[in-house]
Amino acid sequence: MAERDESSLAPDPDYTGFIHNIKQSTGIDLAQYKEAQMKRRLTTLRMKNGYNTFNEFYAAMMKDKALFYEFLDRMTINVSEFWRNPNRWEVLRDVILPDLQRSGRRLKLWSAACSTGEEPYTLAMILSDKNILAQTGILATDIDDGALAKAKQGIYLERSLKDVPKDVADRYFTPEGPVFKVSEGLKKNIDFRKQNLLLDKFDEGFDLIICRNVMIYFTEEAKNKLYHKFSASLRPGGYLFVGSTEQIFTPAQYGFESTETFFYRKK
Repeated sequence: MAERDESSLAPDPDYTGFIHNIKQSTGIDLAQYKEAQMKRRLTTLRMKNGYNTFNEFYAAMMKDKALFYEFLDRMTINVSEFWRNPNRWEVLRDVILPDLQRSGRRLKLWSAACSTGEEPYTLAMILSDKNILAQTGILATDIDDGALAKAKQGIYLERSLKDVPKDVADRYFTPEGPVFKVSEGLKKNIDFRKQNLLLDKFDEGFDLIICRNVMIYFTEEAKNKLYHKFSASLRPGGYLFVGSTEQIFTPAQYGFESTETFFYRKK
C-alpha cells in the first residue's frame, strides 16, 4: 500500500496553531520546514511526553525550559561528527583554502547551523595545521542554546571522533575517562553565537560559509531564500560548502558557479 502524502491532507488546526504560537513567542517559523517530516518528529516528542494535543504541548513548553530545549533539540536534529565526509574536508584543505589565501587578507569564515560544534572545530583543526588559525576569524552559529552550550564546552564521546585522523586527534583532543576534550587553542579562536538562519540578518564579507546537512529539512521556498542570503554574505570569489545531499542544481541564479563537488564559488 502506498504511503500517504501528508502534505496533501486537510490542514490540522491543532498543529497549525502550534506553528503560529511558536513563531509568535520564539521567532522560529516551523512553516519553513518540510511539514510531513517536522510534524512526524514533533508528534513523537509530544506523545513521549504525555500530551494529547499540540496546544497542550505548547503550553507545557512555555512553562518548562527543559521541555522547550528538548523541542529545540528534536527540531534541529543535532547529529554531527568531526570530519564528516573526510574527502570533502581534504578538498577544503588542499584546494579551497589555498585559493582563498591568495588574497593575502585575513580570512573570515562561518559555520552556519553548527550544531554541537564538530564542524567549526574540524575547520579550526585544518587551519591550525596550516598555521593560519590565529590569523583567521571563525564564526559558528546555531538556533539551539543547548547545542551551542555543548559546542562551547567542547567535550565529546569517542564515536564523534571516528573519522578524525589519529595524528590529528592526538594533537587536538585530550582523553578524560569516556570522553574527549577539545583543545583550548581551538576553542579560543571560534566565536559561537545564537542565530536563526531564516529570520536574522547575516553579516557580510565572508570568504567561506559552511552549511551542511541542514537545507534538506527546509521547504524549497526557504532554501531559495537562504541561498540568496548566503550569496549576499560572501565576498566575490568566496565559497559556499554544502552537504552531500544538498547539491544546488541551478547555482547561477544565486550568483554561484559550481567548482569542486559540493563547493560553490561566488562570481
